[in-house]
Amino acid sequence: MDEDAPEIEFVTTSRVACVGQGGALGHPRVWYNLPDDRGWVECGYCDKRFVLRGSDYEAELKQQAST
Repeated sequence: MDEDAPEIEFVTTSRVACVGQGGALGHPRVWYNLPDDRGWVECGYCDKRFVLRGSDYEAELKQQAST
């Protein structure tokens, strides 16, 4: 995987919180709602991507990884 690629976290709920990484060097806690039609959302601070388990986008990622 590319070193500059954003971190991906697979989640089971459509509402997620991100606090970044690095303890005090992270960013403020922000909440996101994953859109049903897309299945993922990206943090505006750290670019971490939250992917909803069972979404079409998760299936696409798995297919890309197997090729």
